[in-house]
Amino acid sequence: MKLSNKVYDVLKWVALICLPTFAVFYAIIAKIWSLPYASEIPATINAVGGLIGGLIGVSHLTMKKEAENETK
Repeated sequence: MKLSNKVYDVLKWVALICLPTFAVFYAIIAKIWSLPYASEIPATINAVGGLIGGLIGVSHLTMKKEAENETK
């Protein structure tokens, strides 16, 4: 799977910054305000972030291998 640089950068930001931050935010606010699913929602958000991270990791390795093959 190949991603453009822009898509890669956006997904990386979402997976590494946005989703974990939102998961922590919801977990804290849910406990303060007694919102539902205080542990399930953050766990799901982190799972999605991990999935995105895995997918962009595959894309990175694919691009790296292609670059190495082009230089040979």
